[in-house]
Amino acid sequence: MSEESNIHRESRLAKLRALEESGYNPYPYKFEPNAYAADLQEKYKDLEAGVDTTDRVTIAGRAMAVRNSGMFIDVKDKSGKIQAFCHKNHLSEEDLARLKNLDVGDMVGISGYIRRTPRGELSIAAEKFDIIAKSLQPLPEKFHGLTDVDARYRQRYVDFIMNDDSREIFEKRCKITSAVRHYFEEHGFLEVETPMLHPIMGGANAKPFITHHNTLDMDLYLRIAPELYLKRLVVGGFDRVFEIGRNFRNEGIDKSHNPEFTALEAYQAYADYNDMAALIPELIAYVAQEVLKTSIIYVGEHEIDLSKPWTKKSMIELVKEYTGADFMQAETLEDAKALAQSVGVDASSCISWGKVISEVFDAKVEAHLIQPTLVMDMPRDISPLAKTHRSNPRLVEHFDAYIAGMEMGCAYSELSNPLEQRARFEAQCADREAGDDEAQMLDEDFVTALENGFPPSGGMGMGIDRLAILLTGAATIRDVIAFPTLRKRD
Repeated sequence: MSEESNIHRESRLAKLRALEESGYNPYPYKFEPNAYAADLQEKYKDLEAGVDTTDRVTIAGRAMAVRNSGMFIDVKDKSGKIQAFCHKNHLSEEDLARLKNLDVGDMVGISGYIRRTPRGELSIAAEKFDIIAKSLQPLPEKFHGLTDVDARYRQRYVDFIMNDDSREIFEKRCKITSAVRHYFEEHGFLEVETPMLHPIMGGANAKPFITHHNTLDMDLYLRIAPELYLKRLVVGGFDRVFEIGRNFRNEGIDKSHNPEFTALEAYQAYADYNDMAALIPELIAYVAQEVLKTSIIYVGEHEIDLSKPWTKKSMIELVKEYTGADFMQAETLEDAKALAQSVGVDASSCISWGKVISEVFDAKVEAHLIQPTLVMDMPRDISPLAKTHRSNPRLVEHFDAYIAGMEMGCAYSELSNPLEQRARFEAQCADREAGDDEAQMLDEDFVTALENGFPPSGGMGMGIDRLAILLTGAATIRDVIAFPTLRKRD
């Protein structure tokens, strides 16, 4: 804490002591406002300047500005701002004493009548004044303009106090999650919860976090995906299920990745990835309309209409379109690596044909997919939980959904043959032994679940945080997560 901050805090502590010594509690148990700033601004928008009413209200909020020794206070509540007019003729001696101990940032409760000042400012003429939470920390004067962006994320509560844009993004994010939930409930899906502590890592290709349970004396993985448990529920007869919850991946941090993130997964019995290819565009357009009241968004100079049909192209086709390289002609891993090298991508560390194609796609194609695109038919050796493509055994029925150069989600025709699933897991185990620490493990219980009969199913997953980035126009995933993961301060 700086010397200047210490001085401000000491001043506030002195005022706190003065309040307490007078017998006043500046941290009461309860306070009941009966009106909000935005509602009052709307209700009295036609009130003429200089007119007093007999309408009395009680508001509560944060003092964002104090002028003329407290005569004028800008009070901000969850809906907006309104001015309080605190004149000595309308307040008791006790109220006036409290007013002298007011600082910017304090939470206040004010009761009085509605008026519009001669200068045209809608105000509450205070007849009762309370400090209901004495702030001991001074607010920054221009928090929105801080060059130390990291400070906004570390003290997010201050960011939300000072920066209306940050509040709006977070409020929209909450509405996005609510709209996603409503969509699935309307379509007959049951919201469920599955474990976050997994004895076996599975459901995605990712590096896990590992923890230890003392009583059981066993290591557990924080889940990287809920997929395998959700499929167990489908085996158990729950034909349509979805879950919105936290996943954890021990990977890098960038504008679209955070180690813990909120994911949606949904599974529908008697469906395939073609049904999911209809569901995902419909879901995103629905959420946009619910939250933004429009299906049109803007990303940079690009206009994107989420209500229009999405482009569908295979990953192989897109790689060929943007690089000229046809990886279906690469018969071996070495052939694929050489082809990647010919288009300027170093794939020397890749251990499978599919990994090479994925590397080339990430380097040469992904950023071009601005308009909504379903990247269809992934290589079989990088997607161990999807059904083999019905017309090409080197591929699987798995697509990824892209908008604005960002992967939004994915979907499969879910692999239901337990014998083939075991073989795929075993191939993944071989990849782990070869050095791929993101490859999945063999989950014996999941294979046993499939042996009980898993109906033909379509499944999808989507990052709620990324959907929030898209629909709020946020620059980074940190802007849509209230408390993003940050490096520890020295």
